[in-house]
Amino acid sequence: MRIIRFLQQSIPTLGALTDDDMVYVLPQKDFMQLVQEADAKKITSLRLIEEIISNSAPLDKSCESLDLLVPIEAPEVWASGVTYERSRDARNYEATGGKLDATTFYDKVYNAVRPEIFFKSTAARTVGPNQEVFLRSDSKWQIPEPELGLVINKVGKILGYIVGNDMSCRDIEGENPLYLPQAKIWKNSCAIGPAIRLAETVEDPYQFQITCRIYRDEKLVVEGTASTGQLKRRFDELVSYLVRDNEIFDGTVLLTGTCIVPPNEFTLVDGDRIEIEISGIGTLINVVKSQSSVIKSI
Repeated sequence: MRIIRFLQQSIPTLGALTDDDMVYVLPQKDFMQLVQEADAKKITSLRLIEEIISNSAPLDKSCESLDLLVPIEAPEVWASGVTYERSRDARNYEATGGKLDATTFYDKVYNAVRPEIFFKSTAARTVGPNQEVFLRSDSKWQIPEPELGLVINKVGKILGYIVGNDMSCRDIEGENPLYLPQAKIWKNSCAIGPAIRLAETVEDPYQFQITCRIYRDEKLVVEGTASTGQLKRRFDELVSYLVRDNEIFDGTVLLTGTCIVPPNEFTLVDGDRIEIEISGIGTLINVVKSQSSVIKSI
């Protein structure tokens, strides 16, 4: 069972998306209200949804035909770095100017007890399905980072799983690790969606298959696949460090790192289309826009 949000007669509406792709309208206003209502009734969110949809009919529209919104307006989005071996290697390449056999502090954090966790976005900065992600104007080497996201409550309980795109500037990050916030945070640099897979419906979260495809002029130019089974760290471990001595809000999203990195000679350009698919959740699609094209459209 998945949760989506969409516009129905111009009104943001919560919906349940079944595994046979039927969409049911839910009475709750947002995902956290659904979770809190289930908790109050001492039942799971899945059980509550099943009770609701048992007495209603599905929409006569497919999910693909709906005007989808972010499935949750996450008050904050955080992200984890160097959680996959491929990510460590890419960071080393950036930091050393292309020395493939170099060893850096990224090797240390990959093997350290404490994971790398950084702030990524707020609700106002985060975009959803079919919305535009922007390129940073002072970077010449930019890529998407396809990631599984964890939707958590204020005490760190994992409520669901979501697709995330942690846009990144490899040149800025590689120039100096202290530039990480600038390499990660700018307008429309974070996308999440298209749905939240309820945690109680996932038997093994380390079996998610992740695929990233990038199209340029309708031609596939980059494709990569990975599995959350390749993670160096466990999800509960990452969450435990995020909530440690920290105030976290209900509906926070924690991105868990990437294992898919485009070729080193690749950079995103205006008009590229990014498709990130995670099995059992869905496909997050965003089109890339440069700052110059954004300014012209205003």
